Amino acid sequence: MHTFEAETYDVIVVGAGHAGSEAALAAARMGCETLLLTLNLDMVAFMPCNPSIGGPAKGVVVREIDALGGEMGRNIDKTYIQMRLLNTSKGPAVQALRAQADKNDYAQTMKQVLEDEPNLTLRQGLVERLVIEDGVCKGVITDQGAIYRSKAVVLTAGTSSRGKIHIGEVTYSSGPNNTLPSIKLSEHLLELGIELARFKTGTPARVHRDSLNFDKMLIQPGDEEPNHFSFMTPDEDYLEESVPCWLTHTNLTTHEIIQENIHRTPMYSGIIEGVGARYCPSIEDKITRFSDKPRHQVFIEPEGLTTKEMYVQGLSTSLPEEVQISMLRSIEGLEEARLMRPGYAIEYDVVIPHQLQLTLELKTIESLFTAGQMNGTSGYEEAAGQGLIAGINAALKVQGKEPFILQRSEAYIGVMIDDLVTKGTTEPYRLLTSRAEYRLLLRHDNADLRLTQKGFDIGLVKPDVYEAFTQKKQAVEMEIERLSSIRLTPNTPGLSEYMERVNSTPLKDGILASELLRRPEIKYHDLVEIIPHPEGPVSRQVGEQVEIQIKYDGYIAKANRKVEKVKAMENRLIPEHLDYDQIDNLAVEARERLKLIQPRTLAQASRVSGVNPSDIAVLSVYIKQGKAYETKEEV
Repeated sequence: MHTFEAETYDVIVVGAGHAGSEAALAAARMGCETLLLTLNLDMVAFMPCNPSIGGPAKGVVVREIDALGGEMGRNIDKTYIQMRLLNTSKGPAVQALRAQADKNDYAQTMKQVLEDEPNLTLRQGLVERLVIEDGVCKGVITDQGAIYRSKAVVLTAGTSSRGKIHIGEVTYSSGPNNTLPSIKLSEHLLELGIELARFKTGTPARVHRDSLNFDKMLIQPGDEEPNHFSFMTPDEDYLEESVPCWLTHTNLTTHEIIQENIHRTPMYSGIIEGVGARYCPSIEDKITRFSDKPRHQVFIEPEGLTTKEMYVQGLSTSLPEEVQISMLRSIEGLEEARLMRPGYAIEYDVVIPHQLQLTLELKTIESLFTAGQMNGTSGYEEAAGQGLIAGINAALKVQGKEPFILQRSEAYIGVMIDDLVTKGTTEPYRLLTSRAEYRLLLRHDNADLRLTQKGFDIGLVKPDVYEAFTQKKQAVEMEIERLSSIRLTPNTPGLSEYMERVNSTPLKDGILASELLRRPEIKYHDLVEIIPHPEGPVSRQVGEQVEIQIKYDGYIAKANRKVEKVKAMENRLIPEHLDYDQIDNLAVEARERLKLIQPRTLAQASRVSGVNPSDIAVLSVYIKQGKAYETKEEV
């Protein structure tokens, strides 16, 4: 192939999905001249599967991206058609926002943001090879022979990596949504000695809105109270009339149709080699694994305001098209459903994540980063979170600065990346609240308090956003201080009547307003009507934070004490290139796993699968006796 020297950049990002968009914006906003190359400019930040953002754990990630200076939260706030706060009957540790998106508007709005970014060049192109010199990645080569040179490269090829679509017996090479696959790049990565695995994901059919009978379904409206993903989106921008979703269910007839044809699905016929997602199974998997259940939920979700395509969530499938039609029409409300797009399964390559550092840089190739589904995750939010971190670290690498790593106690993004790198994954990884041991600290409401300072320090959060954040933080602190200084008595005007109304035990003596607010039935917005703020009401976000911090103060303090105990191990670095074979008394499995993962701290080593507390004790003693002990402060 004839090659020619094209342009030179600081950072090149390959792929403009959710990971690539965040990576490119982060690098550009941190001052790096950035090139974003993508297979198809019409697929920027596209949603080939569910047209939604957020949900349990995932919604917290979107808030974290926003707090660090990323774009996903702002973009969905501009383009959502329904917003809901989930798990409102439970505690704040598991609450999260979920937004139904106008998928075309979301993609177009993100594309415009990328086009408008001063340090960012968005270009269509198919990358087939990397420029590797002396173990360092110094650029990319496209199918047209153009050589783009750079100081760092971020790969976010997603499900396009040797993508293969399956619909029944029909199989063909393709990226998501029948786009061009990226084949030669995967082959090149194998040539470079990078280990790849095959994963599988899927999507359900889309049906025509006018062919559905919504009278037979249960309406799922959005919230009336304003809420947003971005901390900078004002409440007055809340959508007044949201678009509803609808709920129906499969039935025994549906299950019979699937069972009679299950031998025709590529997963069960043995055509598919890739491993599917446990937490987002196909309908074939559901009726097989949960054969005792007579029905499964099916949500009918609009794909946007300018299309009549409806997404059939819960019915992901790779059955043949004619079987999909029969299956759909067996469901209540879908008896006359007209298929617009069939569901499909897609196989693709992933970089086995033990090959990555916590910065998402390859251990074996310097200045090469990978992010998104390419690292074995599922979901737009997980991809965007990784893309942000990869873009930040690529920029810091170029600038000769210290890398940026989020701890498990600091963010769900930190939990996800540590899980991938330290524990690995044998299936598409999905974030769950249960994966975070410090989930009481990692709430969606306090993402800015946890991370905005960090985003500002690395140069990603803009000064006006930082100023708004500091004002909010001060307002929260001052209001907590005010409530902690006001003493209420049984004679406080309006208090007795309010407490009777909410069935709260009457006061017999004086009590601080902050102590009274600890009662579960007492709400901040009610309490401030009795003891109003002298300068007028605080914002909804400030009031929410005041109530949570006061009500859960004891639990939060307990969680923080746990974090402090672990911090000592997080600060104890393991020397690079440590020869684990020289350490006596290490279990064989532990030795092999530690050699594979190459953890940087004792805390990370303790989370490696197959490494026991006794192995950590041996490792700790060896490091100290060998006088190879380091702390983060000394490095």
